[in-house]
Amino acid sequence: MALLDTSARHQLHALVRGDVTALELTQQHLARIAELDPTIGAFLSTSDEPALAQAEAVDLERAQGAPVGPLAGLPIAIKDNLCDSDQLTTCASRMLEGFSPPYDSTVVARLKAESAVLIGRTNLDEFAMGGSTENSAFQQTRNPRDPERSPGGSSGGSAACVAAGMAPLAIGSDTGGSIRQPAALCGIVGLKPTYGRISRYGLVAFASSLDQVGPMGRTVEDVALLLDAISGHDPLDSTSLPLPPTACHTTVNEPLAGLKIGLVPEHFAKGLDGEIDAAVRAAIDAYRSLGAKVIEVELPHSRFAVATYYVIAPCEASSNLARYDGIHYGYRADEAAVAQELAAERKALLAAGDTRAADGLDSNLVRLYRRSRSEAFGPEVKRRIMIGTYALSAGYYDAYYLKALKVRRLIRQDYDAAFEKVDLIAGPCTPSPAFKLGELASDPLAMYLLDLYTVGANLAGLPAISLPCGETASGLPIGLHLTAPALEEDRLLRAARMYELARGE
Repeated sequence: MALLDTSARHQLHALVRGDVTALELTQQHLARIAELDPTIGAFLSTSDEPALAQAEAVDLERAQGAPVGPLAGLPIAIKDNLCDSDQLTTCASRMLEGFSPPYDSTVVARLKAESAVLIGRTNLDEFAMGGSTENSAFQQTRNPRDPERSPGGSSGGSAACVAAGMAPLAIGSDTGGSIRQPAALCGIVGLKPTYGRISRYGLVAFASSLDQVGPMGRTVEDVALLLDAISGHDPLDSTSLPLPPTACHTTVNEPLAGLKIGLVPEHFAKGLDGEIDAAVRAAIDAYRSLGAKVIEVELPHSRFAVATYYVIAPCEASSNLARYDGIHYGYRADEAAVAQELAAERKALLAAGDTRAADGLDSNLVRLYRRSRSEAFGPEVKRRIMIGTYALSAGYYDAYYLKALKVRRLIRQDYDAAFEKVDLIAGPCTPSPAFKLGELASDPLAMYLLDLYTVGANLAGLPAISLPCGETASGLPIGLHLTAPALEEDRLLRAARMYELARGE
């Protein structure tokens, strides 16, 4: 097996032993990107020269015996919604095309401090809104397991690059399942940590109370390694928890004794693909064989989770994206053309004697706002802004947004009650395997329902992980979804690793 197709931990050991240099490893990954990415489309950009320079610097430090970080020399891909002062940050949107941040996000700064090699910026659904990575303004990403199918979203670029061996590790962000769903569809491991475990400073906001940065890798060990590097309190983020970095990589191989796993019967109801049902039940049986006790638990309000999420998230998105008006931030339409257009409209109305209509026309500034946002945002972003603006309007705030917040509290209380009986909740990550590109493009509601099993963890702020648990008859990956109580990443990762080891991985 080629080194690039092994785990990040294996590649790291090869670096430490001197079997390969950081420069050689980076060159190999860049060569694979050049070979595969014209088909896969995982990267919006690669940083060849800075990455090679960083790798050379790591090799020099190792040769001189200088202290290096735990990730020193390991290539890592970054979702293109985290600010990096050395790279453009576009969020896959025309609105931010060409934007060069003046600072590093905390996650990027910590990876640089760890001497990781930041190899490129990965594709996503525009502003992380979508479940297929088809909503990028620049390109479509394909699933490496079947290029005719979607890699999932919105961290589809990060998932695809890891699955294709173009990077051993990648950073994603998860607002309603955006790390775990593409991880499941591409056959890798993706973790959404507890809300506040990882700093959101420098993460371009989609829905601030739901967004969480997280690691993606081939194995649970790899994900634990990356989590430890980027977690910990950040005074620059007011929602960052005052906790030290995790140390999950030191315990991830220790099995859990007396593990109690919760099953929610509704997670296996009508609508779940039969092959996924069978694979997840087989994974539960594997836990039973390891001595775990399986208990049925109830999440009575989980049936409202998707509806609740698709009120709260668009409301926060409409607020967060209001700053992109062409004046304060982002793309600006042609001012002169807008002014000429308005003058022509006013002149025509006055010539027709319609003074009232002429008086009701936009001002130049308002028309510039409208034109800039109309030209730079894609359809999915516009749809969510419209939904959020409507739900936050004076006449509907109580009926939609306030009610959704109340249901969100009930969903969290359901999880709290369940975790009094069990250590983890297990179930499917997605209702179906990877779908064909374009298959759901005209049906946004069907796309939203793909988040059925993942949005609950975001609404409740809980850690959750997806890891491979089998394949369909046609070879498409299936993901096992595990959810843990808040701040129990260590327990979550150890339980996930138990299953990996039971499968001989």
